[in-house]
Amino acid sequence: MKRHVWLDRIHQLDPETDFAEIYRISSQYEFPWDTNQSLGFALYRTYAVPSIGRLLARTGEFTERTQKRYDDTVLILDAVVEHGFDSAQGREAIRRMNQMHRRYDISNEDYVYVLSTFVVVPKRWLDDYGWRPYSPHELRAAVNYYRRLGSHMGLKDIPETYEEFERLLDDYERAHFGFDQGGRDVSDATLDLTASWYPKTLGGAMRASSVCLLDDPLREAFGYPRPPAALRKAVRAGMRLRGRVVRLLPPRRRPAPARESSQVRGYPNGYRIGELGTFEQSSGESSGQGGKSGSCPFTGANA
Repeated sequence: MKRHVWLDRIHQLDPETDFAEIYRISSQYEFPWDTNQSLGFALYRTYAVPSIGRLLARTGEFTERTQKRYDDTVLILDAVVEHGFDSAQGREAIRRMNQMHRRYDISNEDYVYVLSTFVVVPKRWLDDYGWRPYSPHELRAAVNYYRRLGSHMGLKDIPETYEEFERLLDDYERAHFGFDQGGRDVSDATLDLTASWYPKTLGGAMRASSVCLLDDPLREAFGYPRPPAALRKAVRAGMRLRGRVVRLLPPRRRPAPARESSQVRGYPNGYRIGELGTFEQSSGESSGQGGKSGSCPFTGANA
């Protein structure tokens, strides 16, 4: 198989009608690791918005059950990618997500901002660190994929083009990014989770490396000091080197769905989509499987 066999397949499809299949190929064959990492960073950005970070901290879900919140998010979103919007699994995943969201008074503007991170951050990540950037076909398909997801969430005024999504994200973050202790606490818990995926001797280095990948407005919103220039340069160079190495590898012969990631650790005996996430209790509070009240309004993931 030649290196660009999947890209050739993508170019045979129409991003206006076949966007879900194009996005699945990109996510599970061409860029599985990059997609997982960049979507994690996408939702991580939302913690720097004080209203979002403060609410996530107050629920306790992201500071006390960080791994479960990560797992639930990955598995719910992955079900739609893997099986499609019209599949039984995809419909159940969207229903589960909407059931959690509707318990909160969250503005359409905030929801569309979160949606924009799904579109913009992966494109920018691949530009910086991927073995190749998105092709125009893939980018248009990603836009249409998340427009469809947004419509299933009942969102209004969803951007129609990548450029509109990008402008919305940048304008929103300039207006709303700022320090809040709740957002910092959720960020710290997220970085600690990232470190926990590696041997203890490497955990601290991986946490520091994650901070090196943050752009300055995001880092400053969390109140983290600027990493040493040499360390930041080395980490980013290492990421670009990884992309060049991946470019030399043969194309993937089987899909790599996000549910198979080694970072998803909370369901060794399997799971049911309808039982993921948090559920409302009779008291009116919501609870995760850990039994403590609280829920995530955005079904967020981590870096």
